[in-house]
Amino acid sequence: MALKEKTGREAPPAKQGRLSLTQRRTLVGLSFITPNFIGFFVLNLIPILFTFWLCFNRWDGFTDMEFAGLDNFKYIFGHKVFQEAVVKTLIFTVCSVVITMALSLGLAVLINQKLRAIGIFRTAIFFPYVASVVAVAAVWQMLFQKDMGLINEVLRVFGVADPPGWFASSKWALAGVIIVNIWKNMGYYMIIYLAALQDIPTSLVEAGMIDGASAWQRFWRIKWPLLGNATFFVVMMLTINSFKSFDLIYALTEGGPGTATTLLSQYIYNQSFVSWDYGRASAAAMVLFVIVAVITLFQFRLEKKFSND
Repeated sequence: MALKEKTGREAPPAKQGRLSLTQRRTLVGLSFITPNFIGFFVLNLIPILFTFWLCFNRWDGFTDMEFAGLDNFKYIFGHKVFQEAVVKTLIFTVCSVVITMALSLGLAVLINQKLRAIGIFRTAIFFPYVASVVAVAAVWQMLFQKDMGLINEVLRVFGVADPPGWFASSKWALAGVIIVNIWKNMGYYMIIYLAALQDIPTSLVEAGMIDGASAWQRFWRIKWPLLGNATFFVVMMLTINSFKSFDLIYALTEGGPGTATTLLSQYIYNQSFVSWDYGRASAAAMVLFVIVAVITLFQFRLEKKFSND
């Protein structure tokens, strides 16, 4: 009214339908996360639900599904190859996690030095992680050859008259796969530990030196407790990746010789694309999912307990 009296005309009406700042920000946020939710729903959630449904059905991918109840689980739990695959997966996981973690930490400590051209060494150690799996498998297959391979030639130099056949031997194939897996992955986890080491305040280490602590005491009493979060991450990721490891083993041995390197992931592949039994493959996949979920939850509980202590 006052504006009308001063200017002689009415104020223009407020624009209708204009979004507030909060609403605009909400729409911008939704525009970023919606594609991710769509991708998760289409590529993850639907396949998981379908896999769960397939656990209780017989299906070869061509004929109609037939409800089987718990027959798929009864079959795989009674199948000797599945039982051996579970044991070999556990052996593979334990060896890969423990040895990779120890070597990664040791390498991180060694290269966490101010030396000339240290970046070249870091890059060289990290390179296998990003190298092609097929190329890595081809190189290691030549290195592990029984008669002409470099590994056995070195063993003969050290007095081993009859070195193992490695990938051609059902006794040594799993050990060879574990060695290659450790070599390929330790560079990545070395970088994780290196970042954690460089995040430790130098004042704490210098205080230990002033107090007369040796290099081992400074590491064990100062650095190692501060590497707890990095160690938890390394152990968790190594465990999950080891349980679902497939591509490297398939490129090296295809699960052989025989079933010597057939882990759970390879067993699922064989049931799906060799035996064409998606029901049994889905049952085995669900067992693998439960094992990984239980171990991951246990690791989180353990980490929470130690962090509170």
